[in-house]
Amino acid sequence: MEVKLHDIGEGMTEAHVSHYFVKKGDEVKADEPLVEVQTDKMTAEIPAPSSGVIKEIIVREGETIPVGTTVLIIEPIGSMPAKSRKSIVVHSQRVLASPYTRKIARDNGIAIDEVKGTGPSGRIMDHDVYEFMSQQNTKEKAPQFIQETTPQISNKKIHQEAVPFRGRRKQIAHKMSQSLKVIPHCTHFEEIDMTELLQLKNTIKERNLSISISAFLVKALSLALKEYPIFNARLDENKEQILLEKEHHIGLATDTEEGLIVPIIRHVEMKNVKEIAGEMKVLSRKAINNELTVKDVSGGTFTVSNVGPLHGSIGATPIINHPEVALVSFHKTKKRPVVNDQDEIVVRSIMNISMSFDHRIADGATAVAFTNRFAQLIENPSLMIVELI
Repeated sequence: MEVKLHDIGEGMTEAHVSHYFVKKGDEVKADEPLVEVQTDKMTAEIPAPSSGVIKEIIVREGETIPVGTTVLIIEPIGSMPAKSRKSIVVHSQRVLASPYTRKIARDNGIAIDEVKGTGPSGRIMDHDVYEFMSQQNTKEKAPQFIQETTPQISNKKIHQEAVPFRGRRKQIAHKMSQSLKVIPHCTHFEEIDMTELLQLKNTIKERNLSISISAFLVKALSLALKEYPIFNARLDENKEQILLEKEHHIGLATDTEEGLIVPIIRHVEMKNVKEIAGEMKVLSRKAINNELTVKDVSGGTFTVSNVGPLHGSIGATPIINHPEVALVSFHKTKKRPVVNDQDEIVVRSIMNISMSFDHRIADGATAVAFTNRFAQLIENPSLMIVELI
């Protein structure tokens, strides 16, 4: 029985083979994990389709393969001669741990099955691995992917570091290149006065209710998308149609150790700010711990990139998450002197935003109208409240 790399995510074309949980000759049960693979969106495990014995491993660890490639071969136990069954190496019972927890163990030379799990049903958590390392006085190892070379040029040594270009980084590169190749990008910049919204946040906090500014921004975008649905759409060139999506599945570009990933908040148009804030926390934690599922990262209709908390960005030209139509990037908020309607110089909290959009589908004037509506909602939070009533 051939075990192939199947499509585990929307638009997936290839994946990086990170790690095998089995070796040739191991006996496995149905649904036991066989191999860990990584795409541009997530790390996932390919389970055994049925019980059997690993007859052959075809793809080596570290290789990047297209969907449909045969990874390994399982021989069903019932089809094996009785003599051969006696020599079977019994595979150990499945260890409950996320791919990211397994990676921590591998990177530090820890056998995951030696770690005692404290999670539900004995699941091994990240802190269990670190605790095991501490108890065993295991020293942290240098990352294995760094290889130092010293080529000779004119009798001078040049030190270099070789970092593998594979896994999620390679997948991200492919998707970004595809987006720039297919979509004629146009970027519009705007300034948003955040003063009133920040005051509202502080007022809510005084009532022991903490809601992030990002949750308000996401909800305001959804309200603006209702009026300008062209930015929540997809282009079907074959049918010569622009498909306006009624549901707002907004992706949150998230920076992780493995690279950029975009978990999705679904049906933002139907949720209040408190619900959005709660989901953002859950998705952020899952992204950092590499626990996102296919559903968590598939089906987005619009993407948000919030680089403001990084404190180092005043503007950018973000690349659209193809096949979406637009992406808005929020940059850092700074206090600036502003001239108000009474010609007075006042201090206001100003945030820069940049919006990249597909110029085949929308024009600059529409993008300006969209960001103006978004700014109106943010600068006058009471209007947003009226929209939610």
